[in-house]
Amino acid sequence: MPLPADEERQLQEIEQALCRDDPKFGRRMRATDPQMRYKRKLIQAQLGVVIGAGLLPAGVVTHRVYLEAAGVVIVVLSLVWAMASWRRYVARVRPARSTAGTTTAKRAKRQLGQTRRARMMKRMEERWRRRQEGKGGMPGPTRT
Repeated sequence: MPLPADEERQLQEIEQALCRDDPKFGRRMRATDPQMRYKRKLIQAQLGVVIGAGLLPAGVVTHRVYLEAAGVVIVVLSLVWAMASWRRYVARVRPARSTAGTTTAKRAKRQLGQTRRARMMKRMEERWRRRQEGKGGMPGPTRT
């Protein structure tokens, strides 16, 4: 559950005061913040894309195929790294904000699967009971 705006503001003021009082502690807090870490990774990936994109025209102008190939490889790897970093960021940071105080997404999916199985088993047991009582289970071809 998100904090109200005034409490969020107070929390930010407390964090800023802590950072002013102890800069080493502030650096350590920012270094372990997942949001900052993934932003840093995204910036590094963007730098890789720019470098790779620079190698492509350099290879075309100098007629060096290996520069073009290196540029393509660097661009592709940087984009894959950026996507992986973004997915980890979304999976780790955003669900924590939206599902505060509730079960995690994986646990919710697992519980949903258990309820599906439980409903299926309940239906099967009901059909079996009806067959044993002679009322028939599922409709189908009748034997004569």
